[in-house]
Amino acid sequence: MKPVQIITGKGLPLNRSDVDTDQIIPSDWLKRVERTGFERGLFSEWREDPDFVLNDPRYSEARILVAGPNFGTGSSREHAVWAIQQYGFEAVISPRFGDIFHNNAAKNGLIPVQVDLATVNQLWDTLANNPAIEITINVERCTLAVPAIKVSTIFPLDRSVQKRLLEGLDDISLTLAHTPAIDNFEATRAAWLPSVI
Repeated sequence: MKPVQIITGKGLPLNRSDVDTDQIIPSDWLKRVERTGFERGLFSEWREDPDFVLNDPRYSEARILVAGPNFGTGSSREHAVWAIQQYGFEAVISPRFGDIFHNNAAKNGLIPVQVDLATVNQLWDTLANNPAIEITINVERCTLAVPAIKVSTIFPLDRSVQKRLLEGLDDISLTLAHTPAIDNFEATRAAWLPSVI
């Protein structure tokens, strides 16, 4: 996982609420053995509609997904986060996230930015008229800013999640930080107990 401190980029207005993980990445995509290629499945059923926002070339360079309330509810599947990231998004803005999705996002380096609905509505209106407008997310300061429309707000981020994102630490990295203690423990275990070699 790569460290991230600041993301500045264009946004895509996904003007829908209660988007669950099955809508983000339909279940037939979960049969894949590889961990790549999920970008083709992102909102794949909705993308059959030529008017769906992901099909709009004005948002082709968007790096930030601006979604409605209850984004990422439903079943637990990291595939939803992988699909969003592999499509090119680095952050999702929403008034409320599904708990499991929020956790999966943070563990995979996708920044979950929770702000109030009024801010999301303002971003949707702005992006509809000016897709080129830039949004800046600062993980260290926990701020979201859109200077062109004078938007500046903070968002909540647990300190452990913030550290994980800033330092690019996945679960394996966090475990490896305790290597000396693990080695000491293993060295003092009885020989007849199972061990990892």
